Parts: sequence; structure tokens; C-alpha cells
Amino acid sequence: MGYKKIKTKKIYEEVAEQLLLMIKNGEFKPGDKLSSVEQLAENFQVSRSAIREALSALRVMGVIDIRQGEGTYIKNFQSDMCAIPSSVALFLKKEDLANLLEVRRVLEVGAVKAAAERRTEEDLQQIYKALQAMKESFGNEELGEKADFEFHFAISKASHNPMLVSLMNSVSEIMVDTMRETRRLWLYGKQVTVEKLYHEHVLIYEAIELQDSELAQKRILDHLESVEKVLESQL
Repeated sequence: MGYKKIKTKKIYEEVAEQLLLMIKNGEFKPGDKLSSVEQLAENFQVSRSAIREALSALRVMGVIDIRQGEGTYIKNFQSDMCAIPSSVALFLKKEDLANLLEVRRVLEVGAVKAAAERRTEEDLQQIYKALQAMKESFGNEELGEKADFEFHFAISKASHNPMLVSLMNSVSEIMVDTMRETRRLWLYGKQVTVEKLYHEHVLIYEAIELQDSELAQKRILDHLESVEKVLESQL
């Protein structure tokens, strides 16, 4: 097998892309067991942490199955399964990611304005429920990612615009992925804490509760601009 030494800045992405290519080329077949993390690190001449992050990305994409205590196996997949990775924040070109972030900004700034103007007490309860789930997820990143998206989606529902909700739902998978990658980059790079992320969401909630649409727009825009800076700095 032709392993290649990885030399680029974003090492785990290069490792993931190389493994993905090897799978598509048939060097790895469904059911095959990958070498250990230590062996892969030696083969690619990278750190074990880079291998773990690459495998995590491929697991999210549904390409591999990581079995605790057993190892990592290639999953069954369709011939075109790997054509468009679901982990868009890892593999999108810079201009594609910029377009994606612009769509998210347009949708969410519009949604928070409508939510602040139209929200009901029941809407507030749903947004607050997601907010509390974020707080309770400290230390559990998977739950934190889920609560993060549920918070934003609850805001779109509070807009009481079914077309807006449908649009948000149609890009939900991509949004979840960019949220996941942003949180990982933020927290891994120690650029911000979980508590600070939570506080930004609290400010958005409070503006909606006050029915101050201008303040709500400002606060969610500030949050999204922070997201964009973190992601774009990695490309």
C-alpha cells in the first residue's frame, strides 16, 4: 500500500483525504480492518492525535466503524458514497465554505429577527430548553453539538415562517457539521471556552425574550462572525 508522508499544516485533513482516496481506489475494501493508530501514525509519519482526528472525521462521514476494543473497520458503501464528504467543514473549498457561511448568516439573522417579533411563551420555553441542554452538556461535546443546533433550530421555529423552517431543515446536516467543526477548532485551540460559547447563546436568548429584534440580530451576527473567523482561519 502506498502511504504518503503528510507535510501540510492541517495534518489530520490530509490523512483523512488520503485514507478516503485509498478506500475509493480499492486499496481498502468493506470489512477490512485498518492498522492500529500507532501503526498508521508510523506509516503516515504523523502524530497519533492526527490519526485519531482523521478517523473521527471518516467515522462521521460513515466510511469507517470504530469498535471499542476491536479496532477500526471499513464499512460497506455505495460506489459513489465518498464523492461528497458530509464533513463539509473539513473538505469544502474556501469559496464554497464562504458561500455556505453566507447562507447560514442570511437565514439565521432573518430567523432571529422574526423570532424576536413573533415568539410565544411556548417558543421561549423551547429555546430555553435547548439553552439549558447546552449548559448541562459541559464536558460532553457530542451533547453540546446537538444542543447547539437545537437552540438555533428552535429560533427558526419561533419565526412562525414554515418556509424559513423548511430552508433551515434542508441545510441542517451541513449546519450541524460546521457547528461541530467550529466548536472543535475553538475548544481545541483554546480560543474560547464552552462557558463563553454558552454565554453568547444566552445573550441571543435574552434579546428574543425582550422582543428586541435589532439587538437579537446584532448578537447573533456577532456570534456568526466569530464562527466565520474561526473556520476561515483554518483554510
